[in-house]
Amino acid sequence: MSKLTHLDTQGNAHMVDVGDKAVSQRVAVASGQIRMAPATLSLIAGGGHKKGDVLAVARIAGIQAAKSCSQLIPLCHPLMLTSVDVDLQLDQQQSRVLITARCKVQGQTGVEMEALTAVSVAALTIYDMCKAVDKDMVIEAICLQEKAGGKSGHYQRQQA
Repeated sequence: MSKLTHLDTQGNAHMVDVGDKAVSQRVAVASGQIRMAPATLSLIAGGGHKKGDVLAVARIAGIQAAKSCSQLIPLCHPLMLTSVDVDLQLDQQQSRVLITARCKVQGQTGVEMEALTAVSVAALTIYDMCKAVDKDMVIEAICLQEKAGGKSGHYQRQQA
């Protein structure tokens, strides 16, 4: 196992110096889901929620979260993202919203944390908007699906 890069030789947390790394196109895709009661999913699907379009608000929240990642995660580098896409799909059969975020940057460090943060905050936004009608919602399975670029190269999650 390789050493943790956010720890110095004394074991203290520090921000990794990426100044000598090559600039490259970097992409990360993360996913997750929020399960809910069928009636809650129907409310979202029908657009009848009194707070407004739940999916549109969650999409914007996810994009905003990716852009704010370094303000939320202490050792994360601020990045000039070139693209953030948040996709939300309703799965009627399993009564859930599937969330996928794809982030891109031309930079010296990856965008995995931005993609993971986008998915997390989109799910939290759905929870926040729907908690008055369904407190039993469950946010789960947030994970990195794929990343490309940088020294470590391409990674793709193996499906179980």
